Amino acid sequence: MMNRFEGGGNREAKIRYLDGDYQILTAGSHVPCAITGVAIPVDELRYWSVARQEAYVDCAASLEADKRAGILPNQSRG
Repeated sequence: MMNRFEGGGNREAKIRYLDGDYQILTAGSHVPCAITGVAIPVDELRYWSVARQEAYVDCAASLEADKRAGILPNQSRG
């Protein structure tokens, strides 16, 4: 992974979110949270959705995104 001072300046990074990892497509210092709009430093990125290709600032934002997408915790899939 790249730290926030390597080649990204103060630009938004472009990232492909993968299962358990991500690939930096365009170097940058941060990505926006899809729910809050808060800038997330790339080296602090911990939450994202592979299906929606979105980043989240924290677990609560990730849960809110799932709720908005109709994916609720403990929802039976049967």
